[in-house]
Amino acid sequence: METQSLIVFLIIGILAGFLAGKIMKGGGFGLVGDLVLGVIGAFVGGWVFGMLGLLPVGLLGTLIAATVGAMLLLFVIRLIKKA
Repeated sequence: METQSLIVFLIIGILAGFLAGKIMKGGGFGLVGDLVLGVIGAFVGGWVFGMLGLLPVGLLGTLIAATVGAMLLLFVIRLIKKA
């Protein structure tokens, strides 16, 4: 992976984690936590969208998929924390 691609991937991860925290009406996990949540969410979102037959295209599509994945991941984390 090129340096520029890695930087874009990390920025999308941070944004997706931040947006997921705001959409799910909770506080974020800080910069590093949001980054981890967004990066893992990007993989989860890509997998979920792939299972639905949808392919995210471009930066906006990737950001949407990553945010949806991060929201799903945040939902599961909050369920586990409550248990």
